[in-house]
Amino acid sequence: MPIIGSIGAGSIGGYGQRKGGGPKPVQADYLIVAGGGATGGQNYGGGGAGGVRSSFPGGTKLTLVEKNNTITVGAGGLESEPTDSTGRKGGDSSIAYDGGTFASSGGGEGSGQGNLPATVNSNGGSGGGAAHQGQGGSGNLGGYSPVEGFRGGNSGPGNFNGAGGGGAGQAGTDNNNGITGPGTPGGNGVSNSISGSPVTYGGGGAGGAYWPGTPGGSGGSGGGGNVGQNGTDGLGGGAGGGTQASNNGGDGGDGRVILKIPAAEAALNGTIAATPGTNTVNTDPSGDKIATFNVTGTLDLL
Repeated sequence: MPIIGSIGAGSIGGYGQRKGGGPKPVQADYLIVAGGGATGGQNYGGGGAGGVRSSFPGGTKLTLVEKNNTITVGAGGLESEPTDSTGRKGGDSSIAYDGGTFASSGGGEGSGQGNLPATVNSNGGSGGGAAHQGQGGSGNLGGYSPVEGFRGGNSGPGNFNGAGGGGAGQAGTDNNNGITGPGTPGGNGVSNSISGSPVTYGGGGAGGAYWPGTPGGSGGSGGGGNVGQNGTDGLGGGAGGGTQASNNGGDGGDGRVILKIPAAEAALNGTIAATPGTNTVNTDPSGDKIATFNVTGTLDLL
């Protein structure tokens, strides 16, 4: 992911001691992307994208205190064994801070041929796509406003092909293409520039095809996997559905959490640290601090 800045992983300091020596809470913008849903080996529906929630730009910021802000990054769901008709749901992402816990929901698993209707695990931040005359999973599992994602596509009467997984920006495409028709696309994600450049997150996975030689759909923008491919890590993309011929699905993409602290607020604290070292704190040209969490860790304002 493009992050503007010249300082790498770990922490940023150099602002001296707090005035008065007491805690100085900061107002931070956030982007929370959950893990995308997987698809199974004999699975045709696309995986749902991880839920995407953000305050940037113009939304209500979170108030963070000096220490122990726990950041959880949801992992993508793992592809099931070839004998299993379903994949696995993605993991939730969250920020646990002094004011409570702020979260987004993992993407729903793509439904397999035997799932009529979709299993409860097909519901998620964005819903998993259906297969073989089934119903796609529902999105916005957390019941948030604005919504974190949309439903997976449905598979109509007489249809054997997979529907696309839901995306953070739109629903997966329904499939009414019969037995020999193609799979349908996953829903597109949403663009966000909290990192300094526009990046699209939360694309739904492609629906697979039943008939040998028939093409599947395409993954939605924002990391949705094409047929039989994984969702993109860091974007929370849903996996692409498997096909009857290839008998393979994919893993969902891992999520990501980004916090943007204005320069004036960051200057109230001596050091801003993100642990472990695979997470980073960088400075953009305006002096704002951007903490990017690729794995679960802690943000400390020391």
